[in-house]
Amino acid sequence: MSTYSTIRIEESGVAWTVTINRPERQNSIDGLLLQELHSAFDRMEEDRQCRIAIIAGHPGFFCTGMDFQEAVGQTGSNDDGEKADAFIRLLRKMSMTSKIVIASIDGKVNAGGIGLVAASDFAVATPQSQFSLSEAIWGLLPACVVPYMIRRTGFQPAYWMTLSTLPVSAAEAQAFRLINEVSADPASVVQRLMPRLARLDGQTIVDIKAYFRKMWLVNDEMEQVAVKEITRLMSEPRVRENIRGFVEHQRFPWSPR
Repeated sequence: MSTYSTIRIEESGVAWTVTINRPERQNSIDGLLLQELHSAFDRMEEDRQCRIAIIAGHPGFFCTGMDFQEAVGQTGSNDDGEKADAFIRLLRKMSMTSKIVIASIDGKVNAGGIGLVAASDFAVATPQSQFSLSEAIWGLLPACVVPYMIRRTGFQPAYWMTLSTLPVSAAEAQAFRLINEVSADPASVVQRLMPRLARLDGQTIVDIKAYFRKMWLVNDEMEQVAVKEITRLMSEPRVRENIRGFVEHQRFPWSPR
């Protein structure tokens, strides 16, 4: 696939930049975006010159998680399960690819967007960026995100962000180890990293990632648990009503009916 609707790709020597391009939906995740991100990573994997994959968003929004409008239109658990499976397979692909994946963030990162950051090898964010896990507001859990987030941050930051649903600043996210660096110019950070990272052999990167995966809780069984949980929750009437109320009336679950 060389033409995309939800992403833009810039190929520049050893580095490819994949920009999520759904500004009208605040860079939320729908089925087509998942399909196109899978395609982009497959193409990068096949390109021997490519060494670094940079994932970016628009100023103001990196990625805001599940597209609620699409979710409201889905008919049942099969749709939800397929999308959850595609999402967690994307996180696995990002974390296992022979390319170094760098998340370049300038703006809001919510829910599934946190998963994209956590599955990356490095993450740099502008000072104005914000990070949140808001799923519990709607009766959901960040089921597919948490295994990868805990791998980066440890248990307590992931648990606190899940339970509180509060946004954290870029500085707090760095203290949590969710991101590696805060910079007003993320591109300059990427340029600083690139000379050394571009010299690493692709097979060495694969070996490193495979070894570290064995050292942590992200495995096939954990991914299956995550997909089953988010599919179960999305099938509950109370959750679907919470999401529908927000999409159609901009109403939070605790608001008067």
